[in-house]
Amino acid sequence: MSSKILLLEDDLLLCETIADLLEDEGYEVTQCKNGQEVLDLTYKERFDLYLLDINVPIINGLDLLKELRLSNDKTSTIFLTSHKEQEMLSIGFLHGADDYIKKPFDSYELLLRIKAVLKRYKGDENECIGQLCNDKNRKRIHYKQKELDLSQKEYALLSLLMKNANEVVTKEMIVYELWNNNEDVSDGAIRVYINRLKHFLDEGMIENIRAVGYRLVLQS
Repeated sequence: MSSKILLLEDDLLLCETIADLLEDEGYEVTQCKNGQEVLDLTYKERFDLYLLDINVPIINGLDLLKELRLSNDKTSTIFLTSHKEQEMLSIGFLHGADDYIKKPFDSYELLLRIKAVLKRYKGDENECIGQLCNDKNRKRIHYKQKELDLSQKEYALLSLLMKNANEVVTKEMIVYELWNNNEDVSDGAIRVYINRLKHFLDEGMIENIRAVGYRLVLQS
């Protein structure tokens, strides 16, 4: 399975050049031209690596990574930076960056750095119960060897159910795991995510425990 890379670069020619290079190496590349576009996209899709330019419109790369980390997005990140931006990189590393590469860069060096970061995080934390497998590094869950198309909250919820397989997961546990303290959450909102997960799994795998919570029924 090819790795998915999100590329943030507002220089359209450079963006196309990098995307072509990566796609020739077998990577699946999604291009973005501003930070807000990235933020919106990451709520819908998951990626294996972020390549982020720093000086981009709306939300710059440094603030963008901070927002992603605050939302518990731990996706590996490499900054693309000009020489004058290097002094800001300490902020990027404090926000959770894994590496950086200075513009203009050599194509071979870029590919080496990408491969090194992906290798560092790939496949170290796989948890399988029955036919459900959770790739924690990539934040993806497979059922019967097929990847499930989950949102971030759906992934977090199914991970919680897997962690407590065959045990009751209370509504309070779900709210604590999926939402911030200042967010109001209704039982209806939880049911929406539970019903979505039921759609991906076999009938009866997720049981409703009336007025308490839910249970994922699995054979280990």
